[in-house]
Amino acid sequence: MKIGIVGLPNVGKSTLFNSITKAGAECANYPFCTIEPNVGVVPVPDERVDKLAEIYNPQKVTKAVVEFVDIAGLVKGASKGEGLGNKFLSHIREVDSILEVVRCFEDSNIVHVDGSVDPLRDIETINLELVFADLETIEKRLDRARKMLKADKKYGFEVETLEKVRTALEAGKAARSLDYTDEEKEVLKEAFLLTMKPIMYVSNVSEEELANPESNENYIKLKEFAKSENAEVIPLCIKIEEELSTLENEDKAEMLEALGLEESGLDKLIKASYKLLGLMSFLTAGEPEVRAWTIKIGTKAPQAAGKIHSDIERGFIRAEVISFNELMNCNGSMVTAREKGLIRSEGKEYIMQDGDIVLFRFNV
Repeated sequence: MKIGIVGLPNVGKSTLFNSITKAGAECANYPFCTIEPNVGVVPVPDERVDKLAEIYNPQKVTKAVVEFVDIAGLVKGASKGEGLGNKFLSHIREVDSILEVVRCFEDSNIVHVDGSVDPLRDIETINLELVFADLETIEKRLDRARKMLKADKKYGFEVETLEKVRTALEAGKAARSLDYTDEEKEVLKEAFLLTMKPIMYVSNVSEEELANPESNENYIKLKEFAKSENAEVIPLCIKIEEELSTLENEDKAEMLEALGLEESGLDKLIKASYKLLGLMSFLTAGEPEVRAWTIKIGTKAPQAAGKIHSDIERGFIRAEVISFNELMNCNGSMVTAREKGLIRSEGKEYIMQDGDIVLFRFNV
């Protein structure tokens, strides 16, 4: 699953990407430094995996991962090919959700592409370009659906659905701002609309404002706007995150304590990004490996088993399940948990829960 990091030039996108992945993407104080997207795969911080690894001392530890894509900075007119517009839009089309970086601090040493700091204007610039691109897509599909309607009335529903979206887009609203029935979602699935992708905002604040981002008026404005989209805002000082990403665990913990923070902003961001994609983890634990397996929220036990191996899904008999918290209440002992009757036997209809520790029983 891919998350695209977007934003205007010089808002901190590539620095954030470098901090997340330690990949060393080129970063400079001028527009279009990032042309081809950089891609980084990063583990999702998970204290449960760390704790199980302490208990089992396995040969291998594998965490869930999220893939981040650093996409070129966008400028006004991208939907008409301005700047690197067409490339930018094609790269966004390939990701599953959007992480929009918005600069909320003033610094005369860092040039803003529009000459001043205004997060709502920046968001409008990007969002409108995505809306314009989607309008073009919807118009083409509407033309086709109307032609098909002349021969077959079943296309009437498709026309109605597309017109509903077009009305929202013409008003400057993202397609995701509307409510849809399952049937409407099915119609829109093939349109691959940019503004249907789930979105989250990163508010890039100064070091002084990090402990109390509410003191930043731009952050407050961004939060209010995001609320209207049911989107989350993560306040970060990207400069500090860059410093933290270069430190070893002990030094990192010391710096976080000095800043009065329990965890880094990046850890919060990666966890939130995982949830934004509608993902969760179930766990398997033993001496060979402790591992977090990524599944969609709502996945049933046999399909979760298929993540490990298709043969396990085909031959699924049952899942022996205990929650992470229940196991920890037994001091990490499966023997104690079994004696207390805490390990459940679940069948094919069981919907997996985040943090389930599972042993799948199956026929070969």
